[in-house]
Amino acid sequence: MSRCSGFRRALYVLLGLTLPVAVTAQAQKPAAPKTAAKASAKPRTADGKPDLQGTWDFAQLTPFERPNNLAGKSSFASDDEAEEFAQSRIENNNKDRRDGGAAADVERAYNDFWWDFGKRVAKQTSLVIDPPDGRVPPLTAAAQARVGNRGPARYDNVEERPLAERCILGFNSGPPMIPSAYNNNMQLVQTRDYVMIHNEMIHSARVVDLRRQAHLAKDVRLLTGDSIGHWEGDTLIVDTTNFQKEGAFRGATTNMHLIERFSLDDANTLRYQFTVEDLATWTKPWTASIPMARTDDQIFEYACHEANYGLENVLKGGRYRDQAGSTK
Repeated sequence: MSRCSGFRRALYVLLGLTLPVAVTAQAQKPAAPKTAAKASAKPRTADGKPDLQGTWDFAQLTPFERPNNLAGKSSFASDDEAEEFAQSRIENNNKDRRDGGAAADVERAYNDFWWDFGKRVAKQTSLVIDPPDGRVPPLTAAAQARVGNRGPARYDNVEERPLAERCILGFNSGPPMIPSAYNNNMQLVQTRDYVMIHNEMIHSARVVDLRRQAHLAKDVRLLTGDSIGHWEGDTLIVDTTNFQKEGAFRGATTNMHLIERFSLDDANTLRYQFTVEDLATWTKPWTASIPMARTDDQIFEYACHEANYGLENVLKGGRYRDQAGSTK
């Protein structure tokens, strides 16, 4: 599979255009009212809505769930503390390390040159902000049973492999969108009646209908769900249901209900917050908040297709395993 965005950033490094760590402030509670001058700096469309259009980079060194060593701590005490954490993450994520033995070396896959974990860390200690412990709630008994019944990963035919592996839907483009190892760019196009969310990873484009108030019939199912939207003040609310594939997002069922909120912290920071509700999978709803940075980068081609040779080799590996009589 292609890593076009990673390659672009690698070229930046070759040219000496290194990017310093930047700390992004996070407010988990409503911020104090902004001054009129600062509020007016946020761009608006001709009809007065916040102009969310542009390309946004959501690469983040902030961990998705709060690490054990930061338990009980919802935010960093200072920018210096956040930057220290970021530098530690960069060092630990370095794919050029050679410690840990041969197996660990192989699992690091490509050299660090090709990865894009980002350089920014939000002041929050996890992207998950609710529950307050920064952890995704436990799986329900039904979800645990589903996971147990799936058994080992299957390698008998193409359709048993994950959508991302088959180049159908990006693993970080969701919905919801979550930072990953590369291609963490999203282009948002906005009109009065529609919003398009275009992810660089495998180029999935989700069209949000701002006119429709009700979802499609329950028997109409889409890979990225049925998304309808509306404005609440300066926040764009996107409501998505009717998912087609079970387990597509962290094991959720097709009845997952997703609420996404898009708002501008300032002219160059898009606050992306989402709440997941699927009581057949998690014991209670949970919420994550991700600051996205405006970027001048273009959305590059993602040269990935369902017949990619990596997928063919995965199935060949399965046949080799079968011939060897392995049950692993």
